[in-house]
This record gives sequence, structure tokens and C-alpha cells, in this order.
Amino acid sequence: MARFTFKLPDIGEGISEAEIVAWHVQVGDRVEEDQQLADMMTDKATVEMESPVAGVVVERAGEVGDQVSIGAPLVVIETEGEGVAAADADVPPAMKEDTLEAENPGVEEIAILPDAAGGGEGAPQGPTSAEATSTTAAPAEAPLHPSPAASGLHTGEESRILASPAVRARARDLGVDLAQVRVAEGDRVRHADLDAFLRYGAGDGYRAPHASRARDDEQVRVIGMRRRIAENMAAAKRHIPHFTYVEEIEVTALEALRAQLNARRAKRPKLTLLPLLIVALCRTLPDFPMLNARYDDEAGVVTRHGRVHLGMAAQTDAGLTVPVIRDAQDRNVWQLATEIARLAAAARAGKLRPDELGNGTITLTSLGPLGGIATTPVINRPEVAIIGPNKIVERPVFVAPEEAGRGDAIRRAKLMNLSISCDHRVVDGHDAASFVQALKGLIEAPALLFVD
Repeated sequence: MARFTFKLPDIGEGISEAEIVAWHVQVGDRVEEDQQLADMMTDKATVEMESPVAGVVVERAGEVGDQVSIGAPLVVIETEGEGVAAADADVPPAMKEDTLEAENPGVEEIAILPDAAGGGEGAPQGPTSAEATSTTAAPAEAPLHPSPAASGLHTGEESRILASPAVRARARDLGVDLAQVRVAEGDRVRHADLDAFLRYGAGDGYRAPHASRARDDEQVRVIGMRRRIAENMAAAKRHIPHFTYVEEIEVTALEALRAQLNARRAKRPKLTLLPLLIVALCRTLPDFPMLNARYDDEAGVVTRHGRVHLGMAAQTDAGLTVPVIRDAQDRNVWQLATEIARLAAAARAGKLRPDELGNGTITLTSLGPLGGIATTPVINRPEVAIIGPNKIVERPVFVAPEEAGRGDAIRRAKLMNLSISCDHRVVDGHDAASFVQALKGLIEAPALLFVD
């Protein structure tokens, strides 16, 4: 047995090294003569490296993405012959070139060069092309490092695409087949071509790295609660001309009050923002009765309610449901917190009683920490208004001149947008805006929530 060292030949004028863009063999693989070993890429072209001998691969030079100098060992193959120590051993250069040309016409670029480190008999005494183009060529005995199976193999079509190492590496990272990329100018794929492909042409077979695989289509019948929700939402949008108003409210003081109350709650439920907001709603609504109302559009009658039966939109596994807190105006924050927790648990368990659903006078919908910047909630027909608090964020704000003294001052503040959707047949824009401003006054000065 003998070892044959296949060195990277000069694959282009003025090229000193080439990048490994694909391995087609692994250590331990049996290869036949003329079998493809690797794809090597320069700034000018991608060239397929073929084995000049048959045998077993025992070493490879680096992994995909590594650079290999011209004349450096690329693959070591253990052959069945004897005395073959390097790519040019015992074979005159002319014979090797003639043999390769006869068996592989038109592939002169992969003809094996004489051993650049000084080979056997018949090797030319002058400098080889490898020596002339590279001062970093490895000696014949330079060790190679066996590596695991290479990833990111390229198809034969893609390996013939012209592209720089940087472009090819980027395409590999993106999972883009260069054969699909249209070249805008010349015959080489450039970064601009990749950008254009990603913007406009990525629909044809392109799948981004880590993208989920396509699944079979499935048909789901809209039944039960999901059908009821669909019918109600469709009827609301079909019959009610919605408008939405959004205002920014500072909740710094309200959040501080909530923290103080929670610190003294003992065995009572932990307060969220909702009970405090409901207290503010119940104190504001008597001055805006057109919002705490129901509209029978068939009879042409608006009923303005004296009590607040507040619907609380709750998400369950079966879909959205709206349990109602009866007589919310008569409950304090702790009672409201207890009722909210009870109704939410019953909704998730599917155990709401009939009297706990329907006949609300106004609805509150909250997505909690998912509240986003603003919402445009759909009215719970036949009610005429729905209110949606959004996510609380912390931002710097300017201090009022009377508080700051001389010059400007900035402080940290907790802010929340409040959205309200109204039925424009019943509620005018001015009414909605005035209601929210009154509500804002209570929320930003929360001590007023507990003053008669």
C-alpha cells in the first residue's frame, strides 16, 4: 500500500489560493479514478477537483470555507500500488497531462502539477507554476487534518456559477442556490444580485435557513364558540359604524398606588391594573351616559343604563368569551379583583353560568403585556362602546415648568395608551374624547378614585 498526495494545482493565472466550497468525499471513502473530490473556488471561477487515482481517502485539507494554497496538499489517498508518494511520483509530467487530457478533454484546469517541493525523477528543475504564484505553498510532507463529513454540498450546476468567495459564503449562509440567482451584469453573481434575489425572486424554491417546512393543508369546521364569535364579530362590523380614539395616559402614580395597596393586601388577591381602571370607569360613566348604553337598531331605541354591568373580554382555549361583572359600580378594588379572578378561572374551565354571560352595558378588553401600542377593538353588539388599555411602557418625559423651576427637566414616567371604539350612530367623537379625558384625569391623579 502507498499514499498518494493530491496537491492543489494552479487553477488560474495569478491565483495563490482557493476556497473549499464543497467536499464530495469523506475520510474513509473509496474513490475511483476521475471521481470528483471537491469544488474549489477562486475569485474567477469554481473548479471541480477530480481524483487521478483510485483508493481510499485517508486525509483531507480543512473544511468547507477554508483556504488552501496552490501546491499545498488537498487530499491524501491510500492506493493499492507501491512507491507512490506524491502527485507526480514515478509519472513524467507529460504523461500525466496527456493522460488527463485524453480521459477528460476540456478540463486542463485540473491537470496535476509536478511536486512543487521537489519530486521524483522527471520533475523539472526550474520553478513550477505553484512556486511562481505562491510563497506560502505547503511542503509535500505538510500534514492534513482529517475532518468529519462536510456540509453544504453544492450541485454540479451551482459549482460552475462564477462568484467571489464572499458572495458564495453569504449565499451558503442564506441557503440560496446560486444557480437560481439572475445575474444583472456580466457572468458573475455579485452581492447586488443576491440582494435582488432575496427581495424579488426568492419565491421559486427558496427556503430561508431554519424556516419551517410546509405542512399539509387542513380544514377546520367553524363550530361551537368559534362560530358564535365569528357571527357576532361579523354582525358588529356589518351593522356598527366604528370609530376609534386613542389617548396617552401617564400611570406612574397609579402604579405606585397599586404597589402600595398590594404591599398591604394580606390574604386578598393581588391587584392588577384592571380593578383600578374599572373604578375609574364607574366614576366617570355617570357623566357620559351615552357610552354606558345598548342600541336596539331594529327598534331604533337606545337604552342608557344607570348601572354598570361590565363585560370583561377573556381569552380561552375555545376562543374569546365575555363574562360580565354585575353592578361593578358597587364594588371596591378588592372585590373587583376577586370577581375578575373568579370569572377568568370559570371561563378557562368552561364553567361560566348563563347569568354570567351577556347583557353587559360596556366592555373592557385587555391583552395585558401583549397590549401593543394601540388597539381598535370591535364593539360587543348591542353595546355602543368598548375600551382597551394597552401596554405600559417607561419613557422620559419633560417636567412641567412650574415643577421644574428654571430650565427644562426630565423624569422617568410610566405611560399607557388607552383605546376606545364607539358606535358612531350613538356616540359622537367629541363625547368619546371628552370621556377619555375625564378618565385620564382620574387615572393620573389616582387619589381622586377614593374621594366622594
